[in-house]
Amino acid sequence: MKKITIAIDGFSSCGKSTMAKDLARKVGYIYVDTGAMYRSVTLFALRNGLFREDESINEEELKARMSEIKISFKLNKDTGKPDTYLNDELVEQDIRTMEVSNRVSPIAALPFVREEMVAQQQRMGREKGIVMDGRDIGTVVFPNAELKIFVTASAEVRAQRRYDELKGKGLEANYEEILRNVEERDYIDSHREVSPLRKADDALELDNSNMTIDEQNAWLMERFLEARSKRYF
Repeated sequence: MKKITIAIDGFSSCGKSTMAKDLARKVGYIYVDTGAMYRSVTLFALRNGLFREDESINEEELKARMSEIKISFKLNKDTGKPDTYLNDELVEQDIRTMEVSNRVSPIAALPFVREEMVAQQQRMGREKGIVMDGRDIGTVVFPNAELKIFVTASAEVRAQRRYDELKGKGLEANYEEILRNVEERDYIDSHREVSPLRKADDALELDNSNMTIDEQNAWLMERFLEARSKRYF
């Protein structure tokens, strides 16, 4: 059976990664969490003092040090899902904190960061059989993907999901702070100059505000089977 490329885009905290991971596991495809890649760059910048006191980014130094940032994914045998590694260090928990969430959108908007991350992503997807989620997968990274999905949900629903996720991991969380972060990231992601978040013309839209995880996974599996059965020339 031929393999295809699946691009899943959408707003922050709308369940893209959960959908993509579950689909990849079920169909035996490789999953790449591009959001985790930008979060890893943000974590690197935080650890290396590349944010100034006024929260601005030392862009010149970050650009000079991009070659030091190596991001990879390794399967977690306990969860059956991939974990994120920054320079061979497991950082899956570290990149999910609010400290990183509050700074990732400005990092992801930098042209030289996006250029390097897109190059890494395209190398990962050369052989197809890949599920990738992010903000510009269907528009920039894989414009010829056989299946493109654009996921959305209300800001309030997404903030609640993020709150529940953090509390479930035993991390501190404040709903109002998370909601502000979600709304700010939506604006930045949609208005940045390079590769802004937008729905590809040929993408299928999914509003999962009122769907369970099982319902959205079933919907996605149907779309996958439909796309895989088509002939592409």
